[in-house]
Amino acid sequence: MTMAEEKGSFVLFPRAALGAPAVSHPAEGRRIEGNPAQSSWNFDTTADGNVHAGVWRARLAAGVRSRARAGNCAISWPVSVMAHRNRGPVESLMALGAKEANTPRELAENVDIVVLCVTGSPQVQAVLEGPSGIAASGRPLVVIDCSTSDPAVTISLAASLAEKGITLVDAPLGRTPADAEAGTLDVMAGGSDEIFAHIRPVLEAFAGRIVHTGPTGTGHTMKLLNNFLSMGYAALYAETLMLADKTGIAPQTFDSVIRGGRMDCGFYQTFSKWFLDRDPNAHKFAIRNGFKDVSYLQNLATSLGVSNPVGAAVRNSFGLAVGLGHGDDYVPKMADIITAANKG
Repeated sequence: MTMAEEKGSFVLFPRAALGAPAVSHPAEGRRIEGNPAQSSWNFDTTADGNVHAGVWRARLAAGVRSRARAGNCAISWPVSVMAHRNRGPVESLMALGAKEANTPRELAENVDIVVLCVTGSPQVQAVLEGPSGIAASGRPLVVIDCSTSDPAVTISLAASLAEKGITLVDAPLGRTPADAEAGTLDVMAGGSDEIFAHIRPVLEAFAGRIVHTGPTGTGHTMKLLNNFLSMGYAALYAETLMLADKTGIAPQTFDSVIRGGRMDCGFYQTFSKWFLDRDPNAHKFAIRNGFKDVSYLQNLATSLGVSNPVGAAVRNSFGLAVGLGHGDDYVPKMADIITAANKG
């Protein structure tokens, strides 16, 4: 399996069978279905060898570990982790007593809730299907997909998995790698009220804010809307900075007007760390993944029969950057790419 996104991982959380005895969450008295003495908490990575994916996985693991050590979530169960050539995330968990497994199917055979985060819909399908996939375990499972996926594919996949006794919940993530490391990500989750209540303690292991968006598919839809805004900001900032460069306005002057004013926001603050400080890790989200997300948005608009001209413009900017060979660069570098494309 090959992936090229920072957030490329499986996480398998406490074995929590529906209908099993309920136990108290040790941090805040929340309740988890299942018996911790007979449970397993598993963090699994895919064998794609992608450096960025390994980094993200390491930070997600660190966030869960740090919250566990602070007493913020119940993570005292035995841990299993799938073998991976990037040994850092694996060995950090093995140091806490984890055992290695060989395939997603092997892990799925030993848990009831699976949390996965890969690049998009094709990768989700590859992880779930096939002889070594999660569905091949033949067990009733809850699968929480934290990827940024196509809602139409998610809804279709949920229907097909339901026939196998598997419930699919779409729960994509928001915020930054730093939040992943701290265990304070945003989660927007789509699924029934019952299943959302069941999985919420699992989500709390790595999230600081959790929003139930509605039925299955609405989580991924909301993530596309969120990323349309953020990638739209990036395209606007990049083009505005190109115009500023053309007219002789320095980035520092531009920033002195925007920062602290009505046009300032958290996204601008991370984006500006590149064009002001040349911080290469200011916003670790690859341009090709932004292009993927706004392409999913275009599919959504087409399926609804609506016009999405701004979305098309944003997609064109990201498509230009990818076409020029910058797909693996992080989004703030859009400022340099658009400026360079307009030299002369």
